[in-house]
Amino acid sequence: MLLRIVTLCVIMIALSAAACFGAGQDMTYAQAVALGITEGLTEYLPVSSTGHLYLVSRVLGLGVSPEGRAATDAYLIAIQIGAILAVLWLYPSRVSSMALGLLGRDRAGLGLAVNTCTAFLPAAVIGLAFGDLIKSHLFGIWPVTAAWLAGGIAILAVARRVHRHPEQGMGLGELTVRAALVIGLIQTIAMWPGVSRSLVTILGGVLVGLSVQAAVEFSFILGLVTLGAATCYEIVKEGPGMILQFGWVAPAIGILTAFLSAVAAVKWMVGYLNRHGLEIFGYYRIALALGTALFVFGGFLR
Repeated sequence: MLLRIVTLCVIMIALSAAACFGAGQDMTYAQAVALGITEGLTEYLPVSSTGHLYLVSRVLGLGVSPEGRAATDAYLIAIQIGAILAVLWLYPSRVSSMALGLLGRDRAGLGLAVNTCTAFLPAAVIGLAFGDLIKSHLFGIWPVTAAWLAGGIAILAVARRVHRHPEQGMGLGELTVRAALVIGLIQTIAMWPGVSRSLVTILGGVLVGLSVQAAVEFSFILGLVTLGAATCYEIVKEGPGMILQFGWVAPAIGILTAFLSAVAAVKWMVGYLNRHGLEIFGYYRIALALGTALFVFGGFLR
């Protein structure tokens, strides 16, 4: 309950600040809503939020100039705050348990917190060391499209086996530090835009022996730390330029719509995977990759 109150307070503060400071001139409210919904719906599904946001922002004509590109990239990371708040809203007991564990009052929560931090470390190291290199070489329509296609094929390659025995595997409380580190190393593959952090962490969790449900939940919890660190880093680095370009209203709208759509997406995904397999995400990724390639070849998208 406390975490949900804090979540509501953060959203209200963001909206209040936006109302006081006004909007920027280079992003419409409709564009802010479109990007927020895109972030929320795709962040925790194994379809790549980064790839979708890159595609949608280019379709909307954002980030054409070098200054606009930097501000847009920062905006796309800043609105991840909405997705972070969604997990806080949906899993308050897990987060509270981890917080109590760090205070020495919950042994199971301490174990989950240690495993989450362990899984986060490889991404932190790779991100700090090669972040700029990744941005300059892999943020393009063809690298993203290739990642969508490869990820779709990977899902289909393992989905049938997972779907036949979705309940088999360890619970989240049985995850070891070594297994968490393996998941973290696999998560670094998602540095390639279009791969999907959610996809590789879920598959990584299944690979080390977690049940599908436990792997999905650990992916959500790990996302709190990974997305939170990336968001804070980008806001400190590019935040002033983003506010100068877009103002305060557009980011606030993006955060709110990302929160609402992420809550809906997470609830749908958990319910869907309890009854079905991962195949639908594989077929979607392959269709999206082929459709994007056709649009590029047809001259509709550059």
